[in-house]
Amino acid sequence: MASVPRFFDVPARSFFLFGPRGTGKSTWLRENLPDAVRVDLLDGPTARQFQARPERLEQVVRGNPEARVFVLDEVQKSPGLLEIVHRLIEARPDLTFVLTGSSARTLRRGGVNLLGGRAVLRTMHPFLASERATRSTS
Repeated sequence: MASVPRFFDVPARSFFLFGPRGTGKSTWLRENLPDAVRVDLLDGPTARQFQARPERLEQVVRGNPEARVFVLDEVQKSPGLLEIVHRLIEARPDLTFVLTGSSARTLRRGGVNLLGGRAVLRTMHPFLASERATRSTS
């Protein structure tokens, strides 16, 4: 099944990518950032590991010295990771972190670190009619 092209560009620095379920965030990231190291927090064992020890993210970064982009999919499942991402952005400005989730509101309500200007906020909205038209003409 072919994916629907989205009218969305990759920001030049670390970013949050929020949007409703089913808008294609994870699919878009796999297609547009194929070399990124991914941490899938929808995977139960993975989420539990990072919830128990968020500093494991530093080990992931050190264990992938050639990688420059790291995707934390569904970051609201382990909000403690945001403190580690904050520290890594400060220490390693050459790295890009992509933090996905369904809602910034969920994170804000929990009083977590939204990285204070170190990562931009982007939203992937539901599909536009023009995006669907692009697919039918391809």
